[in-house]
Amino acid sequence: MHILLFYQGKNLKGCDRVKIGFIGCGNMAAAMIRGILNKGICRKEEIIVSNKTKNGSERSKESLGVCVTLDNRQVVKNAKIVVLAVKPQFYEEVLEEVRDDLTPEHIVIGIAPGKTLQWIEEKCEKPLKIVRLMPNTPAMVGEGMTGVCVSERINEEELTMICEITDSFGRTEVVPERLMDAVGAVSGCSPAYVCMFIEAMADAAVAQGMPRTQAYAFASQSVLGSAKMVLETGMHPGVLKDMVTSPGGTTIEGVRILEKAGFRSAVFEALNGAAEKGKRL
Repeated sequence: MHILLFYQGKNLKGCDRVKIGFIGCGNMAAAMIRGILNKGICRKEEIIVSNKTKNGSERSKESLGVCVTLDNRQVVKNAKIVVLAVKPQFYEEVLEEVRDDLTPEHIVIGIAPGKTLQWIEEKCEKPLKIVRLMPNTPAMVGEGMTGVCVSERINEEELTMICEITDSFGRTEVVPERLMDAVGAVSGCSPAYVCMFIEAMADAAVAQGMPRTQAYAFASQSVLGSAKMVLETGMHPGVLKDMVTSPGGTTIEGVRILEKAGFRSAVFEALNGAAEKGKRL
């Protein structure tokens, strides 16, 4: 399916058919753009990004090959799909800057926690097509997990288009907006916790004499394989855990120690805390 909403003008040199614009181009935006390019959804000249600094703009041009600008309004003027890829604290400032250039034909996509569909529309001061995404950093390697919710002005065709974009850098689930804070915790924040888990496992292997490079490989592949088992077999994680925990064996001893240290409770509290923090942003 081809994206149907695009601008046919020639406002920017070398960008004669821009489809998607990104205001901000940090790690998450770059990961999304690479997925879009790798899946052939857009060509490089069909994507425009804005940066705060000339150096940042030059890095985006060199690493991604897309159209670049220092002017956020140029993004809105040259693209009908506009992704707000700045930190949450800058959303209000950016929307105030570009709202006069937004039209009912634009699709405005927010990727920040705490910024609701209603909040974005109110700051734009006009009825618009609004989308919220909650992607995560594994999008960098095409294994992201993205939650999507949309305003009532987004039609089915447009939702399909948005999901095609998010599927280009991983998997997508459409959820009601009330679950977006949960999405932010369980997939948006959790890569940090998983990486801490991998690091801790590798440290233990190093303590047992394993070279660190091998320790990271064993720990990382085990996490990757375990996740694939859950996704591809459809079996309950507890059942898959029980398949490893032989009576009186080494694994159940490790489970006992983790439970004694409050492993599950710590994870539960961390994700709940992250979700509540997201609501306050």
